[in-house]
Amino acid sequence: MCFNPSAVVNGSSSGGGCCQTSIPQGMTNFELKAGSYYNHSFVKEFSPCSFAFVVEEGKFNFTFDNLTNLRGVDKLPMVLDWGIGDENQTCETARKDSATYACQQNTYCVNGTGNYRGYRCFCNEGYEGNPYLPNIGCQDIDECQKEETNNCTFKKLCKNVEGGYNCSCPKGYLQKDDGKGSEGCIPQPKKSYQALVAGAFAGAGVLFLVIATYTLYKVVKRRRNKKRQEKFFKRNGGLLLQHQLSADEGGVEKTMLFSAKELNKASDGFNENRILGQGGQGTVYKGMLTDGRIVAIKKSKKVDENQLGQFINEVVLLSQINHRNVVKLLGCCLETEVPLLVYEFIPNGTLFTLIHNGNNEELPLTWNLRLRIAIEVAGALAYLHSAVSIPIYHGDIKSSNILLDEKYIAKVSDFGTSRSVTIDKTHLTTVVKGTFGYLDPEYFQSSQFTEKSDVYSFGVVLAELLTRQKPISSAATDEHCNLSLATRFLISMEQDSLRNILDPELINQGNELEITAVAKLAQRCLNLNGKKRPTMKEVAIGLESMKLSSVQSTTPENFQSSSHIEGESVVFSDNNYTWTTEGDSSRSVSDVDPLMNKH
Repeated sequence: MCFNPSAVVNGSSSGGGCCQTSIPQGMTNFELKAGSYYNHSFVKEFSPCSFAFVVEEGKFNFTFDNLTNLRGVDKLPMVLDWGIGDENQTCETARKDSATYACQQNTYCVNGTGNYRGYRCFCNEGYEGNPYLPNIGCQDIDECQKEETNNCTFKKLCKNVEGGYNCSCPKGYLQKDDGKGSEGCIPQPKKSYQALVAGAFAGAGVLFLVIATYTLYKVVKRRRNKKRQEKFFKRNGGLLLQHQLSADEGGVEKTMLFSAKELNKASDGFNENRILGQGGQGTVYKGMLTDGRIVAIKKSKKVDENQLGQFINEVVLLSQINHRNVVKLLGCCLETEVPLLVYEFIPNGTLFTLIHNGNNEELPLTWNLRLRIAIEVAGALAYLHSAVSIPIYHGDIKSSNILLDEKYIAKVSDFGTSRSVTIDKTHLTTVVKGTFGYLDPEYFQSSQFTEKSDVYSFGVVLAELLTRQKPISSAATDEHCNLSLATRFLISMEQDSLRNILDPELINQGNELEITAVAKLAQRCLNLNGKKRPTMKEVAIGLESMKLSSVQSTTPENFQSSSHIEGESVVFSDNNYTWTTEGDSSRSVSDVDPLMNKH
């Protein structure tokens, strides 16, 4: 109530011309009215009107002039307190529903208090923008863009990061805490010259000690390894080998002594991934020499010191062999615990794999291929037995020791059990580590290994080529299932039933005269009496003659000759193993190969 202008006090809203009250927190509804008891009939000139309004607290300061100058004013400062959700909605409950949760990236949520309920969103520190807009709402503030927006001691050494910034100190200063504020970077105390020199000498001394210790360790290790290698070299017959090489100038060029370091590098430390094959006598690794040659490195499991002299003699002898069907021995290494032998690398695996591991679509196992391989192997063995200065008996002829090069040319390999024999000797009495199924049965009785022992083993290989059966196999289902291939093959020959044991693919290919001749030759090679076996030279000549006869004559295309009368059967004769019919058009094996006559 105000009856006199003097009662109006500027800045006071206690009832003298002005009355003010605060809206209490938590109020949800508020109605504001201004009225007059007498319809403004008894008004004073200095206060003709009544005004009522809501204004932000602290934003309106009442004066005497407001009694008249508020007429026409329609805008005054006002604050709207609000929140998202009803009075029971909180940040915790809102986050459970990601589809309706209003706070976007780089924001934080605050529960409503005071005049509002629900929750509200705010940008994280270091971000600015609208926290309710997805993706583009709260954006990173680049505090380093303006020096006044960062608190780095050195403003120009500010680096902006997502949601903040980092400070660094220039050279000559030490960073304290985060490099911010007036003491974020402090000058580095200068070290005295004496301390610097002392530190340098101390560091150099420690470095010298480390280098000297490491160098001494390497020298001692190198000397120890060298002495160890020299010990192995002498024990493995290295001095004898050097003597033999110096006595034979031609051998020096043909036999190469490899160092342990060179072969270790070539085989990548004898890595298991480089293994080509493993056997009872050792492991063969694939390696590459420094000149780019690919080689096979054979590492034996053990060495018989009593046989080292013989071993060295044979290394020299074998390294001088130069035959297209014999795997070349390039050299050896005697610096390791067991000698290492280095051979030329043959890429296409073994004859055993070609025969027994299914059909090769790229290279079918035709009769011509089988005959060519047999001729090549026989020629190599004949060369070893009779063409070199000192005869060499292989001792372990088998299909897995016959390798095939990139053109599938056969090469005899693995001379781990081979023995050389002087001309005045006819046999060797020694421990021969042959392979069961290929080993000469006469050896078990006499313990004497002769050139005819290799002939027997080759006869088993011929039987493999003819039958495509393994020397020892449990696959056979007939009454001879427990017998070796050699025994089953001899029984088939004696019973005139060669067709029953032959590889069916050969029957379909024809060439019956050549196949019968080779079968007869294999039978002679497998004779239990070694004296009745042919020599390897005779075997090689016989096979070569078959090859020549096949060129000079017309061989029927299949076992049922085109000259046969339809319906006639093909039978084996009792005496000379020919396929005959009731007619006169027959040809004996002896016509093909004069060496096929019986003893």
